[in-house]
Formats: sequence, C-alpha cells, structure tokens
Amino acid sequence: MEADVTLEHVREVAGEPVADLRVRGHNRLKAGHIGGDLIPRLIDEIPILAVAAAFAEGTTVISDAAELRVKESDRLAVMATQLSRLGATVTERPDGLEITGGSPLHGAEVDSHTDHRIAMSLAIAALRATGPTTIHRAEAAAVSYPGFVDTLRQVMG
Repeated sequence: MEADVTLEHVREVAGEPVADLRVRGHNRLKAGHIGGDLIPRLIDEIPILAVAAAFAEGTTVISDAAELRVKESDRLAVMATQLSRLGATVTERPDGLEITGGSPLHGAEVDSHTDHRIAMSLAIAALRATGPTTIHRAEAAAVSYPGFVDTLRQVMG
C-alpha cells in the first residue's frame, strides 16, 4: 500500500519475530491485492488492513482468506457490515473483501461481535470518522491487548 513503515527493535519473542513499527503518514495509501501465500502470514491482520483499505486510493482486493469465516467471528462478514455502517464502500466476496477507499467515514453504531481484532480495528476506523461512533462489545479488545484503550488515549494525547 506504499506506506512509509520501518521496523525498529527487531527481536524474537516466544519463537516469533517481533518489531516496533514506525509509520509515517507522508503519503496516501495505495490500493492493492492481498492474497495468495501472503494470507497465512497475516490472517490476524486482515481486519486492520481492511480499515487501511477504506482510506487507500483505489480498490483493494483481499482474497484467499476464507479461513477468516471461522475465527472468533466471521471476520469477513463482520468487517464488511461494520465498515459499511461507517460509510466505507465494501463488497463481501466468498473468500475475501473488495474495498474501495476514499469515501469519508461517518460515526455510527457498530458491533465487534466480541472479536478482539475487530473491536480494535473499528476503534481505529472511528478515529477518522466524523461524528461519534459507538462500538458495542468493545471490551473484547482486552482479550489480546488489555491496555488498548489506555494506549489509544495516550497516542491521541
């Protein structure tokens, strides 16, 4: 998506590669295709990538991701519905999503479906929406990131 991302403090934790990401917002994100061999390596990141796609220039296609239908929720269906409620242009596909970026998001009532990754992704989308957004069952974020709300407040300062 041509984002300006650099890795810092690269290390290994519990056998997994970990790094701090520094993201600079100099350029507008570009749409792309996310699929194939890449999907198994970022299956848990698809909800936040869908949010990024909503702000990207052009149409992003996420494919080969049918496995997301059997996670904590049907992440494809939930992200399509919830991003659409916020005003994004999203088409659900059997194995993914098609997201045309550039539509301004507006506040809405959305639901995490008790999925921690969706709760956090919707919170990030809400930051760029005009008007208030209510995320039902947002406490699900604590499953993987107990301090998410505090960190978000800190970052927004």
